[in-house]
Formats: sequence, structure tokens, C-alpha cells
Amino acid sequence: MNDVTAMPQSAVVVGGTSDLAFAVLEELAQRRLRTVLLAGRDRTSLDRVAVRLRSLGVSDVVTHVHDVCDLDGARALADAALAALGQVDLVLVAAGALGSSSLDALDARAVAETVTTNFTGPAAVVAELAKVLRAQGSGRIVVLSSVAAVRARRANFVYGASKAGLDAYCQGLGDALVGSGVTVVVVRPGFVRTAMTASLPSQPFAARPADVGRAVVDGLSRGAETIWVPGALRPVFALLRIAPRSLWRKLPQ
Repeated sequence: MNDVTAMPQSAVVVGGTSDLAFAVLEELAQRRLRTVLLAGRDRTSLDRVAVRLRSLGVSDVVTHVHDVCDLDGARALADAALAALGQVDLVLVAAGALGSSSLDALDARAVAETVTTNFTGPAAVVAELAKVLRAQGSGRIVVLSSVAAVRARRANFVYGASKAGLDAYCQGLGDALVGSGVTVVVVRPGFVRTAMTASLPSQPFAARPADVGRAVVDGLSRGAETIWVPGALRPVFALLRIAPRSLWRKLPQ
């Protein structure tokens, strides 16, 4: 059950080795998060994150090996989460991959893998976990999208398109769940310096994982349905969304 401050005490994390997921969990650990199921592809990496969480005071951490591209495993993950946690207060979805938008590197398989990792797989898992939350009549689903979902750039158009699909899906799911006791929160970070972006040059409005963690927890406390990190990106992308395409193509990518 959520504590008296409406912060979750139990969570299932899809993409359990993500830097951003850990930053959120680190913040929640200070607010009585006690039980976590970490799901991800690599058992060793999951175990390392579990040790770090226990050191922060999260008393019960369970790991579950799940490749988000394994669509048949989505139901098994939902069953495992229910068995491990009993009551699921929070679902945090942080799985993702940058992939490539180099025309020389792209082929059918590369595009499909990026879209499945960023959209199809997370959407499938969310669908199964949403059933668990709806059946218990409560819970929150937090999905890490990206500002890249607002308008795809030529520099990362495959990533942006796949995040746009997930972003729209989660907005629609949130509308479909109105009245069920379950809410969906879409998080749109800008550039964040993580292991995934370590090889890339920094971008304007760059943030740290800790900034994302604090913003998510603050958004949960406010009952926000959309969280921008940093908040200044909201008006920036409101303008960029409607910029003429001829201008958009000339902007630094």
C-alpha cells in the first residue's frame, strides 16, 4: 500500500538496470519504498542493483530475468510481480535503447529491434501489469518516454519514432483507465548523461539521473500525468512541435 504521503511502498521495475530507474528508486527509498521486483535481461547486473537497493534500506528486493523483446514473457512477468509483491503500488518502465539512425547502418532487423525494445515490448508489459493494477483497484504506472517523442529528429528518428509510439500508447491507456483507480504517468526527459548516452556529446538543458529521480517523485506527489525534465523543456517543445518543417530541418541535430 502507498504510505501516508501517497508514495509507493512496492514497485516492479521493467528495465531494472537502467540508470534512470535506479535514480527514481533511490529517491523513493527515502520515502519508505520497501519491496521491489527488478526485471531485466542480465541476472548479474540485476543482482548488483539489488545489492545497491538493499544498502539504501529497501528490505525486500527480488530479481526476475525478462527480455522486454520477449512478448510471450510479459504475462509471466506480471504473474511474478503479483506473487512477489502481493500489492503493486508502482510500475516503473525504463527499458530502452538508442539504436541507430544512420542510413548506412539501418536495415529491417535493426529498425525492428529498436522499435520492439522502445515501444512494442514495453507496451506489451504495461498491458499485462495494468490488468494487475486494475484488478486491485489502485496503482500508478510511470513510463520513461523522451522529449524525442514529441518530434523525431533526423539524428535519432528511429528512437524518436519508437518513443512517440510508446508515449501516445501510454496517454491513451491513461485515458482508458480513468475511474479504475490506476493512473499512468509519462515522463519526458531531455538529454540525460547515463551509460546509454556516454558516447554522445552533451545537449542543451542536459540533466543528471538524480534530476530525473527527483522530478518523478515530485510529480508523483503532485499527481502529475506528464513530467518534463527539466521543466523548461515543456514550453521549448511546445514551440518546436509547431515549427515549420523547413525550419526544423535547419536546427542543430
